[in-house]
Amino acid sequence: MKIDVWSDFACPFCYIGKRKLEAALEQFSHGSQVQVGFRSFELAPDAKKNTGQDIHTVLSAKYGMPYDRAKQMNQQVTNQAAEVGLEYRMDSVIPTNTHDAHQLTHLAKQHGKGNEMAERLFRAYFTEGLDLGDHATLSRLAAEVGLDEQEALLALQEGALDSDVASELQAAERLGVTAVPFFVFNDKYAVSGAQPTETFLEVLQQVWQEEQQQPLQIIQTQAPGGSESGSGSDPSCSDGSCSV
Repeated sequence: MKIDVWSDFACPFCYIGKRKLEAALEQFSHGSQVQVGFRSFELAPDAKKNTGQDIHTVLSAKYGMPYDRAKQMNQQVTNQAAEVGLEYRMDSVIPTNTHDAHQLTHLAKQHGKGNEMAERLFRAYFTEGLDLGDHATLSRLAAEVGLDEQEALLALQEGALDSDVASELQAAERLGVTAVPFFVFNDKYAVSGAQPTETFLEVLQQVWQEEQQQPLQIIQTQAPGGSESGSGSDPSCSDGSCSV
């Protein structure tokens, strides 16, 4: 079985959803036979680098809400992250364009390190307050997962993986992906949002047993506690996902 996960490194629910899927795979009897791959999605392709603003200010300005309200929403998503063992430090997050971070994951995939790179980038953004728009920072992170730092830096400077990122963005558009995380199982079933671990486990079992070829289907699910429980740092985040 394979699972393709469309996500963005600036999406708080993408990291949470990653952990919930991993927990389900640990409980799934065939988990060792499941291949998970992370695909590129950009929630804010026009986002700027080096704004000098914190995430609360960016959200406050973008959605016309008071600064304190933005901080409150970030605290809500921080609490949800803690429930799956993640430490979000939203005061330290550096808002930036994530395109180059996605480029780096494609380079990592060429070396069999795609999933490791994705995990490192999520932690760098939400926990360590690192700038994912900075090439030097990205190349150092690449070295931490076993890539050549200079190769990574050169690839970023030249935009060598632009076409790879663009290809996956186009694939997401063809699938109709407008919110992430978005999980596609065996090219047939899709689940949107950071659903409960139990939901992922049910889907894994259903897809494993399903042998008949069918068109892609959206498996209807609901975030824990109803539609309000998914609200987080971004007003466009609901039901455990972030939309463009």
